[in-house]
Amino acid sequence: TPAGNLVEGMAWLQNAYTRYFNTRHGLWGHVFGGRYKSVLVDPDGGYQRQLIDYIHLNPARAGLSATGRGGVLSYPHSSLAAGYALPPSRRPPWLDAASGFWLADFPDTTAGRRRYVERLDRIAAGEEAERAGWVEVEGQTLQSTMRRGWYWGSQAFREKVAKLLPSGKTASNASYRSSPLGRDEAMVRAEGVTMQVVGELGLACDSSGRPIFGHGDPRRGAAAWFVWRVSGASQSWIAERLGLRSAGNVSQQARRFAALPDAELPRELRDWRREKLKFFD
Repeated sequence: TPAGNLVEGMAWLQNAYTRYFNTRHGLWGHVFGGRYKSVLVDPDGGYQRQLIDYIHLNPARAGLSATGRGGVLSYPHSSLAAGYALPPSRRPPWLDAASGFWLADFPDTTAGRRRYVERLDRIAAGEEAERAGWVEVEGQTLQSTMRRGWYWGSQAFREKVAKLLPSGKTASNASYRSSPLGRDEAMVRAEGVTMQVVGELGLACDSSGRPIFGHGDPRRGAAAWFVWRVSGASQSWIAERLGLRSAGNVSQQARRFAALPDAELPRELRDWRREKLKFFD
């Protein structure tokens, strides 16, 4: 499916760039904080505008942009500073800023762009920095949706999407997961997770694409642990994909790695596990 191709493509990009970056700089470990994912967004009710705000306020939440002079534009590596704040002739051709301005009800003019940025500055200054751009609707926060959800929108939007799925099942429904489409999407997701962890752990692969582990390499357990927890794939699939002996070995390796004290792990792997646990908890 097009969505599956996109997920596979992004997983490949993350994996390839991580290898390139680590090789060039003599580093080890992950470059990106998490795997690529996508969610369906309700075109009505302001959900798209909320999502664009959330993305533009990422630097503010991370403490990478100032709340005083310069404001949100003080972080140059974003679609705001490098796109929305610029006139159309200076923007990347792939950036559809015009739709973003329309959703926010601002004209794409010098004055309109200035007011758009000032509005984001007010949000960043008026909320706790680590919560800038957070939105909660019916108990569902935008941040939790970005991490674990599959849609951002109203209940009516959810029901509309559900009707398009096999037998009207949602992506979290067991019947949908067991359908051919659900299994295909699960395998795409599992492959993407595997490619991500291979890149993050700096693993080499053999000619068949399986990662290569040395004797006693703790990254074997790390890979089994992460793919098992995140992908939703069966232990048999993970065992085949990672070159482990059996499904039981996947469980054994994953549980052993999860229980290892920090002191028994290399620093890079210890930091990697701590970072992943932030998303699991």
